[in-house]
Amino acid sequence: MKKLSKRNRKSILKKMTKLKVSIFALSLLATSIILYSCNKDDESTPVTPITGVSILSTVQAKYKSMVTISTSGSSITLKSNGNPDHVSPYWDASNSLYEAQMAGSTVNPGKIGTQNYTMTIPTNPTEASTKEVTTLGPIGMALNGVPIYNDREGGNVPVDAGVLGSFDRAGAHPGPGNTYHYHCTGDFTGNDDSNLIGFLRDGFPIYARKDADGTYPSDLDVNGGHVGITADFSTPIYHYHASNTAYLGSRFYILKAGSYHGAKGTFTQ
Repeated sequence: MKKLSKRNRKSILKKMTKLKVSIFALSLLATSIILYSCNKDDESTPVTPITGVSILSTVQAKYKSMVTISTSGSSITLKSNGNPDHVSPYWDASNSLYEAQMAGSTVNPGKIGTQNYTMTIPTNPTEASTKEVTTLGPIGMALNGVPIYNDREGGNVPVDAGVLGSFDRAGAHPGPGNTYHYHCTGDFTGNDDSNLIGFLRDGFPIYARKDADGTYPSDLDVNGGHVGITADFSTPIYHYHASNTAYLGSRFYILKAGSYHGAKGTFTQ
């Protein structure tokens, strides 16, 4: 093979050096374009925090006049005296809303007493990373200001046939301190329909047994809820439904069992 002259070798090395410099310059230019493009995108499309659907307008429209509503920051506060706006055998006999207990049922020693309930819930409820199990006592408030309880009774045991027999037509009865409350669907809140019953302490709404389209939901999670539109929310929102299984073969359907989907607010009395 013919050897290159010293002059030719220098010429080739010079050309190779220029080519390397050109390639490096092009690489820098491409990187700058990419970085500039990313920065432009970051500036024109800021990251939007994920928030829940606002429940404020529905709360204001659907809660009845006996419930006082106020707002503060990102919270809604509901106040009521806990008295239902419908008939019950737990009213005093002199009250115009008194009615006799259903045939075959009993009444417990309590009455409907006037309370001083305050429930504070988030305006934009969101899913909690850890789901907290509902406990004894109020877990929500119905649209008429009456507390909603879960499927448990004193001693944290499931409602049994004896307790079930003390419910009035509303699926309710009084507890200690004459604290009247709902455990089940009934004739005045929501039953075999898609009525909005109220809101739980985590801010999510609870509906009766049917979806807005008149069908029974088949995709409820372990806590009795799913995401979808309702008659009150055109934007999909997580919401609970009452159970669609007759409790202990009775006329009643448990409103809520299991855990909260979101972080619970406060409920005082």
